[in-house]
Amino acid sequence: MTVLRTELRRGSAPWTGPAVAATILTTMVAKSAEWQGSWNDTQDLLHVSATLVAGPLTAAAGCWQGGREHRRRTGGLWLSVPRARLTRLVMAALPVALWAAVGYLVALAGVLAATWPYAGAGGPSPALAVGDLSVLVCLAFVGLVVGRVCRWRLTAPVLAGLLYVGLGAPGYLSSEARFLSPATQYWLRDSVPVWWFAPVMAVWTGGLTLALVLGYAARRRVLALVPLAAALCAAPLIVSTGEGMFRADPAAARPVCGDTVPQICVAGLEGPLLPEVSGALAGMLSRLDGVPGAPVRYVDGEARPGSGEAVLPGLTRGWGVIRDELPDPADYVSQVAYQLTHRECSDAEYGGPAERLRLLETDDAVASWLAARDERFTGSPHPARLTAMADADRRVWLGRYLASAGSCDPKQVPVL
Repeated sequence: MTVLRTELRRGSAPWTGPAVAATILTTMVAKSAEWQGSWNDTQDLLHVSATLVAGPLTAAAGCWQGGREHRRRTGGLWLSVPRARLTRLVMAALPVALWAAVGYLVALAGVLAATWPYAGAGGPSPALAVGDLSVLVCLAFVGLVVGRVCRWRLTAPVLAGLLYVGLGAPGYLSSEARFLSPATQYWLRDSVPVWWFAPVMAVWTGGLTLALVLGYAARRRVLALVPLAAALCAAPLIVSTGEGMFRADPAAARPVCGDTVPQICVAGLEGPLLPEVSGALAGMLSRLDGVPGAPVRYVDGEARPGSGEAVLPGLTRGWGVIRDELPDPADYVSQVAYQLTHRECSDAEYGGPAERLRLLETDDAVASWLAARDERFTGSPHPARLTAMADADRRVWLGRYLASAGSCDPKQVPVL
């Protein structure tokens, strides 16, 4: 333990922690608009930052540590020490691994603290954190073994580059084998890992790493076959399960609804967005007040709308929503209005070019009036006619129009 305490304070190992933390945090801050407000999005990007970016850095630090004896020309001196080769390797790799773990935990705490004020239901996944931590520890040992075997001074940066490519390339595959890479992005929008995710992934990555370490440093190298066999047993389970390693997040299945009339419901994980969405839609809903057939409930796009329900457009963090705020509420209202007026019709179903143009102009006029935006068909008289109607007449006409929603028959759509 005395040697370990010394190694933790001296040499290049202590720099690994700040380097890992700074690398992860820099990557996360650069894309903060895409994850703040969602626990799943946060840990998904954190997983990639830790494994694909900080992982090769950790391996390079271990590789540099592994080549220390050759650079100092103390290899012969260590041979005279009674300590076993495996023990020396572990004592040299542990400081790098521990500092990498500290750096990751600091970054994890900072990122989760930045998400907490904006996040809704759900919470961080310990399984993902444990998995990422085990990958960094394993890569520290892998790097040290490579540094002991290859004594070239540029081995560390070359190893980092090769690992970046090797860890990232499987993510472009469509095969379930991509999940064998510990750096594959999981896209955890509405899902969480199953309970056995962390143990199996640890057996896979840890088994390969332990086999490499034992094969290099153990007196009885045949012992390396034991962890290798364990890793090879875990690999088929990972590949055969694939996306099944992630189950639906229970919190996502429970929508969050307001007490307004009509009712507005957002996805279960987007509860903090409800005031923003309700405020943005207030003007449109007031225009539909008293209209026969108007939606009585607005639901998230992932849900299946029932009778009298309308679909809200999906929101992507970093684009449609940033830190639980709508950067362009008017555009969001336009999307909702478009959902109410859009028709999936072929040219033949319209009955002819003239009827097709009339329906398109009518739909656009209604959508523009609902969203209080300028019409796209600037030469069409339809928007002016809709605006000029008396309130009672307009409500009646809109009721007839909404009754024809989704229909491709021009005879069912009232003339404006």
